[in-house]
Amino acid sequence: MHYLPIFLRIQDRPVLVVGGGQVAVRKVTMLLRADAHVRLVAENVDPALTRLLEGAEHTIATRSFEERDLDGVTLVIAATDNEDLNQHIYELAHARHLPVNVVDNPGLCDFIFPSIVDRSPVVVAVSSSGQSPMLARLLRARLETFIPSGYGRLASLLGEARNKVKALIPDMGVRMRFWEKLLNGPVAEQMMAGKESEAEQLLDEALADVDADVQGEVYLVGAGPGDPDLLTFRALRLMQQADVVLYDRLVTEEILNMCRQDAERIHVGKQRKQHTMPQQDISRMLVDLAQQGKRVLRLKGGDPFIFGRGGEEIAELAAHRIPFQVVPGITAASGCASYAGIPLTHRDHSQSVRFVTGHLKDDTCDLNWPNLVQDSQTLVFYMGLVSLPIICEELIRHGMTRDKPIALIQQGTTPHQQVYTGTLATLPGIIARSDVKAPTLIIVGDVVKLHDTLKWQ
Repeated sequence: MHYLPIFLRIQDRPVLVVGGGQVAVRKVTMLLRADAHVRLVAENVDPALTRLLEGAEHTIATRSFEERDLDGVTLVIAATDNEDLNQHIYELAHARHLPVNVVDNPGLCDFIFPSIVDRSPVVVAVSSSGQSPMLARLLRARLETFIPSGYGRLASLLGEARNKVKALIPDMGVRMRFWEKLLNGPVAEQMMAGKESEAEQLLDEALADVDADVQGEVYLVGAGPGDPDLLTFRALRLMQQADVVLYDRLVTEEILNMCRQDAERIHVGKQRKQHTMPQQDISRMLVDLAQQGKRVLRLKGGDPFIFGRGGEEIAELAAHRIPFQVVPGITAASGCASYAGIPLTHRDHSQSVRFVTGHLKDDTCDLNWPNLVQDSQTLVFYMGLVSLPIICEELIRHGMTRDKPIALIQQGTTPHQQVYTGTLATLPGIIARSDVKAPTLIIVGDVVKLHDTLKWQ
């Protein structure tokens, strides 16, 4: 993150703008929306600027820039077409510790102007850190369609009640839930519909019936195989509500950053021969946190109920009468196979699919091998990187042909995805010579032949 996203109050404060062309017109227009007092310095001034700055609180000096123009201002904007002058203004402002923006030169900007969605007092700002203003404008245009104008009226209503709510509900966690209930209930709905008096009445009723006894709950959420775009809408909503996040090692940083920013984060991930926290302790922690009144997010890679031990965790919650929700995620078999161009079933190659754990216990992989060796079937092995040689050896020993196609997918659906293909006889050697990193997924079956023609280009 190259810029700290902040909103700066410049109401009734002097801001220096050097330059009098169309670029300056755009910047001055933005400043006036924030009620700044503009001091414009330019040898030639666009008539549009003269009209914009008619008020007595603004000044226009039709001359060259002088260092004294920096005296007493809050911000500085250099909007001239003279690169040397812009550089000079930047250096002088920087020496005085004044925030400065040199238009179209991100390297000389202490702050930048974002594209905004204005639903005052709600303002949404979008920035590309100066790299692609057009992209920021495109994103802003899309946000415009998703954010109704009623949000501004709703913010004003809630702002009027803020101090009263704080006095009635001193506990910040309880107060946050009160606001969330309002924002997801009839108060917000009535305001969006333009029925302000009805919304105000419902708000008064809610304030008269404040319940300080809040029970905690647990959200068991599948984070999918790695690509944040594969999260469900429900998963995102709950990720933004949770007070505490317990996450495992398969949850990517990009997904974790989509959780509520002030939520406490606890890593409880497990990997081969290294358990950060035993499963029984994780289940117990979920209960303890919920009993403290917290909303707890248990964020798991893939799907919680497919080799994710989600069933064990909700059994513990149910035994202690803790409310919980389960949100399925796209399991690794489905996500990784799709991104690798390997359909798990195909009319000409496979009429069934089996999900199997390849996890070693006591250096063995104790599976019903004869039952796995079937015609027209796809096998998917989770957690099978270390046990790959054993998997291939046992499948061959129990009757599968040595030339059966097999694929190993590394870090599927992420930018680091790699697909290694071969046969039961050759793939262990290929992987042994490669620098393969977990997590991985193994697919065995004739559908692997389709990888070269169906993979994403």
